[in-house]
Amino acid sequence: MEGLLELDWIFLIIAAFAGGAFGAAVGALPAFIFTGLMVIAGEAGGLQGVTGDVAFGPVFGPHISFAGGAAAAAYAAKKGYMTSGFDFHESKNIAYALGPKTDVLVVGGLFGIVGLVITQFSANFSLPWDPIAVAVVLSALVHRLAFGYRIVGEVSGSGILDMSPFETGAKKKSDTGTVSDVVKAATDRPAVEPWLPHQYKWGEVAFLGLIVGVLGAFIALKTGSPFLAFGISAASLLFLNLGVEKIPVTHHMTLPASTIALAVTATEGGALSGLGDTSAIVVGGAFGILCALFGELFQRVFYAHGDTHWDPPAAAITFGTFVIALFYFAGIIGTGVWVPGTTP
Repeated sequence: MEGLLELDWIFLIIAAFAGGAFGAAVGALPAFIFTGLMVIAGEAGGLQGVTGDVAFGPVFGPHISFAGGAAAAAYAAKKGYMTSGFDFHESKNIAYALGPKTDVLVVGGLFGIVGLVITQFSANFSLPWDPIAVAVVLSALVHRLAFGYRIVGEVSGSGILDMSPFETGAKKKSDTGTVSDVVKAATDRPAVEPWLPHQYKWGEVAFLGLIVGVLGAFIALKTGSPFLAFGISAASLLFLNLGVEKIPVTHHMTLPASTIALAVTATEGGALSGLGDTSAIVVGGAFGILCALFGELFQRVFYAHGDTHWDPPAAAITFGTFVIALFYFAGIIGTGVWVPGTTP
């Protein structure tokens, strides 16, 4: 058994290296769009192997291909390889395909392995959150530290949550505390760089979370799948990648909303167990708001002032699934559906 386990690890590490390198080659965002398409194929077609082993495995698992692509972008920007003319730091351009440059692919592959290790550790110990999402979050922290980027960055305006410098068109005052992307000086960049320039106002983000949370809950209740709405949200980013303006990013709202809707309608014991569908979509809408606002909070702290992509949706999914786990531990729900450590 021990030898078999070692062989399984070797198999997964080789696959994860290839998956991370592929994410670097095609770009982090295009790789994640494939995640969404594969989730739709797996869930709609009843092909759990497609969902589990392809969409969430070494091929398109966000902890591997997306995280590898994001790390590779941070490396490539620092080396001066990226010349897209992106308004923000080039390393934040996760839609940019980095191509077959060997050192970039190696970085992507190594961070694919990092994502695999974090995910497996979290899952094996049944830590109470989405193991894939937390790996995306921690992988971004590792690549910031590994390539010399500051964890938060240079804060502008009245405080870390202030987005007004972006609205007024203010530029960074100096290169102090930043890592140049070689292509342009830090002073040519906005003082604050919101993750989504069309999706950062608190009220709008909250209302979007409500709408999307309700829809995610509805899809889950009608299909029984906690992942299909997530797949649809992820696949919709194809339009964002193609340059369609103001496409919202919503997968961090649909996944927790879908999960909690199935949890509160389940028959397992819990204070909120056995709710009807109408109540369940209301709870789903509430979770959509909660995770939307947490994602916005995270981007204001860790994205807007920094120099690399640190994924707000992954942070929000980690938070949302942790809240679901807390509900389970508190006896509010009788199951967390798929969240580790929450199955009776």
